[in-house]
Amino acid sequence: MGCIAVQEEEEGVVGVAPSALEFVNALNPNALNPNALNPNALNPNALNPSALNPSALSPAALSAVQAPDAGGDLSRQLLRYVVSCAFDVSQSFSFSWTDSEGTVQYEVYWGLLGLAPQWETSALNPPKQQFISACLASRTNWYGASVTISSRGDASAINKTGSPELSTYTRLEGAFWGNLFAPSPYLNACYNEANRDHARSLSRDCAAGHLDGSGPAQPCGMINIVGSCDSACEPLKQRGMYYPSCASNVNGTVDSTPKVITVFLP
Repeated sequence: MGCIAVQEEEEGVVGVAPSALEFVNALNPNALNPNALNPNALNPNALNPSALNPSALSPAALSAVQAPDAGGDLSRQLLRYVVSCAFDVSQSFSFSWTDSEGTVQYEVYWGLLGLAPQWETSALNPPKQQFISACLASRTNWYGASVTISSRGDASAINKTGSPELSTYTRLEGAFWGNLFAPSPYLNACYNEANRDHARSLSRDCAAGHLDGSGPAQPCGMINIVGSCDSACEPLKQRGMYYPSCASNVNGTVDSTPKVITVFLP
């Protein structure tokens, strides 16, 4: 197998949509900072009550993404990934903010996966909240490195049944699910035991946890590692190659959800 290039995430050019290459079969680069999922960044609940467009942002959300500090940087990164998960390639989200030197910065975030394109004009319903949450968890990277992944699940936007992608991204990493919009936000991940080392060799640590030699694997921010997917999820669907549902333990209650994103690597 040849080398896989891993590079730091680059900001998109303002006003220019991502390249067509990124849109093929919804393969997607991922480099979301784990800290962006925590309350010190933009709280997804601030986005939930209304549509995902600049005029509908709550005052709290607008303040978070316009802050000229490190917290603002995390909030803008999270918003960029939210838009990328929710919107399709024809949709974008634009706004401006003023940095600490008084310079106005103009942002244009483009859609990619299209898991909830209707969020542009209407509130996000609970099933879509779960898919967006799973998408964000799946695209989190411990190192901030951009690694292209194959995202699959029981949604038309990421159902890869019959796609050539099934034969090029063949190494199952694991799965991600949860709800960042719930009153008590949570995210879960599970891993495929056979491919843990392979995933880590590609700078993908968040399904199985990060190893630094000092003890047990560390989770990526708030992502709870539940263990092997064989124990947490129903068997893979052979058509489309994704987990149809995985189980969560929320406040002592075990429940399963079909709003799961399964990740494969090359």
